[in-house]
Amino acid sequence: MLIPARMSEAEEQRWVTVMLDKLAAQESKRTLGDGELAERARELSEQYLDGRARPASVRWVTNQNTRWGSCTPAEGSIRLSHRLKGMPEYVVDYVLLHELAHLLVPGHGPRFWRLLDAFARTERARGYLEGVVAADRLPHLPAARGE
Repeated sequence: MLIPARMSEAEEQRWVTVMLDKLAAQESKRTLGDGELAERARELSEQYLDGRARPASVRWVTNQNTRWGSCTPAEGSIRLSHRLKGMPEYVVDYVLLHELAHLLVPGHGPRFWRLLDAFARTERARGYLEGVVAADRLPHLPAARGE
């Protein structure tokens, strides 16, 4: 966030708080709840997997910090990392579709990837997620004031 150099630290703090509140409000409007996430999974299964992937549960979790999603085929459960919240819809759709495909094919062999071929944004979503991971590994330097 760029802030004019003429702002005092108190003004800067107030402005940052206002902007973060606005961003949080926008994100909460965009973020799917667990029920909506399950409905989106059903829609994606119908559209890309001929409705064959039928999860028993789909939910957000906060205990996945190294994975974007996980699936337990034996239980039919899909879990998506809370870190996906606020990312572009096509990225969340890709991760959800990826986990749905695991209900049909457990590994990451050619048969698995063929299931994702129909999703036109697979490579773009994977690139986005790789960028997020790379950015997380960069040293975080404090932002310079007034730039």
